[in-house]
Amino acid sequence: MPLKVFRGPKVWLWRWRRNPLKRRGDTLEAWVLLGAWLFTLAAGMVGGLAAARSAEGGLARERAEWRPVVAHVLDRAPGRPGAETETESGSSGRERVWARVGWTVADGSAHTGQARVAAGSGIGTPVAVWTDLQGHLVSRPATAAEARLRSVLIGGLVGLSAAAVPFVAGLVVRGRLERRRMDRWDAEWSRLGPQWGRTIG
Repeated sequence: MPLKVFRGPKVWLWRWRRNPLKRRGDTLEAWVLLGAWLFTLAAGMVGGLAAARSAEGGLARERAEWRPVVAHVLDRAPGRPGAETETESGSSGRERVWARVGWTVADGSAHTGQARVAAGSGIGTPVAVWTDLQGHLVSRPATAAEARLRSVLIGGLVGLSAAAVPFVAGLVVRGRLERRRMDRWDAEWSRLGPQWGRTIG
């Protein structure tokens, strides 16, 4: 029958205190816990900061490289001109639909693509679009404030994910040490427990 251990009040840092009853396994567990926490903090901070800097740098490059150009509608856009649609917030605005547009980049080459334009836009209607260095359509780049918010969120998520690895590993190692300690207690109890009831004749 396994030995049931009843724990008393929790004492902080007991593994680091001098105690004649403290075993080598207790000291090993203390170092495992310390290492797990240090690696958790280091991995979270390093991973989060690196991800945030990378994300912010990429968004800054997009702001520097992507350029707005004026494209023109090539085919009449579907829908009724001047039609309004209600947004999720309850405000109304002009309905926008997908249509084929064409534009010319700095080197003079012509490009075509799909962009959202006002419903019912006729052929030749100008519309502002964003393009990258190769002249391909891209979305509007994030502003500096939006980039900071995105980089913080990305850094936080990556930091938590990176910190979870050593944290979980430390829990696994600690659980194994705990099970091994309990097994040893069971073995010692099986050997010494029956002797407690004996009397000296």
